[in-house]
Amino acid sequence: MKIIDIGINLMHSSFKSDREEVIRQAESLGVSPLIITGTGEKASREALQYAASMPGKLYATAGVHPHEARLCNDRTIANLKELAIKYKALAIGECGLDYNRDFSPRDIQRTWFEKQIELAVELQLPLFLHERDAFPDFSSLLKKYVGKVPAMVVHCFTGSEEALEKYLDLGCYIGLTGWICDERRGTHLANLVRKIPADKLMIETDAPFILPRDLPFKVTGRRNEPKYLPHIAETIARHTGKDPEQLAKETFDNTKRFFGI
Repeated sequence: MKIIDIGINLMHSSFKSDREEVIRQAESLGVSPLIITGTGEKASREALQYAASMPGKLYATAGVHPHEARLCNDRTIANLKELAIKYKALAIGECGLDYNRDFSPRDIQRTWFEKQIELAVELQLPLFLHERDAFPDFSSLLKKYVGKVPAMVVHCFTGSEEALEKYLDLGCYIGLTGWICDERRGTHLANLVRKIPADKLMIETDAPFILPRDLPFKVTGRRNEPKYLPHIAETIARHTGKDPEQLAKETFDNTKRFFGI
């Protein structure tokens, strides 16, 4: 099985002591390359610089998470543009709207989300998107740019059937995580995953977050890792009635096509 983790927070402090070993273990299980998520100016710079040290094994995106939107300033977009060009970012993001936590005021979130969409249009890069409890505003903003942005993926999708159908109508790809392995919160995804066209699905860990709850072995701590992505792929395959190898190949091909790897 060969699969690509489209979203890992590899520069998170929990990986500080064994980052290279995490990459090695993932690669030994066929999980390669890894795409590091940029979540702010500083985080994007760190991700892109680190990815550049392992070409072909690591890639990264450049963006500002909605939680960080309140920290944006007059130089933010120019800095993201410079980083994206210099280090060949695969996408703009993680960007979007998060009305669940509201760590940044909603009007500020909308302003900087749209500015990042405009940057993706200018650079003709895909969008790596985040949406939580903000579906109406989020989808309305995206609709304005359909046909202008080369591609979009709603990362870590956990939403409703209505949201899924709308995102697919807008041409979005859908990224699924170990949330589908959670018997408390992710059971609805077991049904919705069958509605995602084979050529629109990608998979990710969002590590170190969202450790799958149904791993068939004991794990020390709560840190998620890319080496658990095959388990997520197998879970999705079971719910779609597909052979895991087939699903892995489909998502692998989708990811290469989406990001231009």
